[in-house]
Amino acid sequence: MNEFTKRTGRRDAQKDATHARILEAARDHFERHGFEAANVRAIAADAGVAAGTVLLHFADKRDLLHAALFDDLAATAAEAVRDEEPGSLEQRLHRLGAAFFAYYARRPALSKTLLRDALFADPPWQARFTEQVAAVHGRVVELFNAARAQGEVADDADPALFGVAFFSFYYFALIAWAQGAHPSPIALLDRLVAQHLCGLRPAANVRRAR
Repeated sequence: MNEFTKRTGRRDAQKDATHARILEAARDHFERHGFEAANVRAIAADAGVAAGTVLLHFADKRDLLHAALFDDLAATAAEAVRDEEPGSLEQRLHRLGAAFFAYYARRPALSKTLLRDALFADPPWQARFTEQVAAVHGRVVELFNAARAQGEVADDADPALFGVAFFSFYYFALIAWAQGAHPSPIALLDRLVAQHLCGLRPAANVRRAR
């Protein structure tokens, strides 16, 4: 490795470290002060860099917010989708939802900003958040197909449609929690999923449940 390559590698590593430090400072700042009250200069001070350095990495405060949310959700989604622990469909969906709700519980103020901004973000963030949702939806479909192969749900049940229903329940539970209408979003999600699955069980299972 020549000296130029070494210097380039060190610069890239320093840039990545600065980028990560700014994002972490932004998350903490948004959580403490809210998005509207936050400002780039204060975030830069928290990160130990100049305000101009922040703007070299991010276009503006909203771009910084979306980057912070995207990185957090990407890490959460990757962990949730990798879960291969056995269990019933309801148990596995519980763990999937719980992974996200645990993140929201750690950063409640940022979570409210997430609902307002991430769901209706401008390009390119809109497409990136949509890709994240699609990946999780795909995982729900996989879990549903596995459950169908095990006879947990009827053969004619639609996996993709169930995935849409799951997200409807998920967002309803999240919004109810964010508004203070329900103390436990995962408990509400579990109840909604369980009730929905009652109509998707094989006929023999439904008769035995009665």
